[in-house]
Amino acid sequence: MARTIVITSGKGGVGKTTTSAALAMGLAQRGHRTAVIDFDVGLRNLDLIMGCERRVVYDFVNVINGEANINQALIRDKRCDALYVLPASQTRDKEALTKDGVGRVLEELSKTFDYIVCDSPAGIEHGAHMAMYYADDAVVVTNPEVSSVRDSDRMLGILSSKSRRAERNEAPIREYLLLTRYAPERVAKGEMLSVNDVREILSLDLLGVIPESKAVLNASNSGVPVILDTESDAGQAYQDAVGRYLGEDLPHRFLEIKKKGFFSRLMGG
Repeated sequence: MARTIVITSGKGGVGKTTTSAALAMGLAQRGHRTAVIDFDVGLRNLDLIMGCERRVVYDFVNVINGEANINQALIRDKRCDALYVLPASQTRDKEALTKDGVGRVLEELSKTFDYIVCDSPAGIEHGAHMAMYYADDAVVVTNPEVSSVRDSDRMLGILSSKSRRAERNEAPIREYLLLTRYAPERVAKGEMLSVNDVREILSLDLLGVIPESKAVLNASNSGVPVILDTESDAGQAYQDAVGRYLGEDLPHRFLEIKKKGFFSRLMGG
């Protein structure tokens, strides 16, 4: 039976879609058949980050409405045979995602996939509720700033009370924290919350800390999940996060200010 992972946040622009693409690619690279679904109806961009926007023929809403079957809508990733993308519709109707329809699609996918990653829209809109409802695991993505952390705290309340698991009185959704755009230099100056501050507020297992990195923007612009950039700090941090999700005991990196070498200090770097 597949595990459904929702990538969520209270605030927009914190890196949910980047995280969805990276985690899905990381799981698929390790041999797990993985589908990643874009729940952001009307503002489709997962297919852009995955680099398959020109190959979209049918989308999630087409499948829900019975205009296409799941195999017609899934797009296989060219870089990894175990990864498939189900793009969102560009319709303006946010209510196009129905609880029954989403449930049918997820049930169909769970027959052939090990993991289903749901890229949720921000906040508490309809698409976010649909993405969360069927989740087994939730990755709460947040920036180390007060407003982002506060909004994430609200999302945790919704996850624990409005999911199918809560309604059926089953084991609760497993919740993880992923901290993005972390800059140790700014933390040291008091401009940003530290990892411990965020963990104290949200009381979640820390899945990973993704450092502030130009590689994330470069990867998005190139249509390549940043996890494939194995030279970058962000790519390595996402690889670590995938490992931790799968049960590996890995130390957290990129939490300290990088010490400058002798030559960089000499050159004024």
